Amino acid sequence: MSDTPETQSQPAPAMTVLAQFIRDFSFENPRAPNSLRVEARPEVDLGVEMSAKGRSDGLFEVDLKLSVKAATPEGPMFAVELVYGGLFQLGNIPEELVEPTLLVECPRYLFPFARRIVADASSDGGFSPPFFIDPIDFGTLYLQQKANVLSQQQPAGQA
Repeated sequence: MSDTPETQSQPAPAMTVLAQFIRDFSFENPRAPNSLRVEARPEVDLGVEMSAKGRSDGLFEVDLKLSVKAATPEGPMFAVELVYGGLFQLGNIPEELVEPTLLVECPRYLFPFARRIVADASSDGGFSPPFFIDPIDFGTLYLQQKANVLSQQQPAGQA
C-alpha cells in the first residue's frame, strides 16, 4: 500500500468550436480611386474588443471586434469594421478560468480568420499589399481591460 493518496483522473479541460461567423462587416474606401495611388505610409488606428455571453443551452457566444482606420495627411484611405463571432462549448474548465478562456483563448482561436477577412477586404478594395493585422496578445489585452474596469470601480478619492 502506498502512502500517497490516489488521485482520480479528471477529464481534461476542453474548448470546442461549434461555429464561426461574420456577425457584422463594413469596408469603406471613401476616396477611391485616388486613395489607391497614395505613396505616403498611412497612419493606422486599430481597435480590438472581445466580448462573451452565455446562452441558455450552456454554450457561449464570443465576439471579436476589429476596427481599422487608415489615413494619410491627404485624408482617409479605408476603414474596416468586423465583428467575427464563434459559438463555443466549454467542458471541465474550473469556474475561475471560464472568463479568461472566453476572453483570451476563444479570441485567440478566432483571430487568424478575422485577420484574413480584413486582409482580403483591403486587397479587394484595391490596396496592395493587403493590410495584415499584427498578432495580438489577447492575454495582455484581457489583463489591461480587467485593470481598467477595476480602476473605474474604485470610489473617488481612493488610489
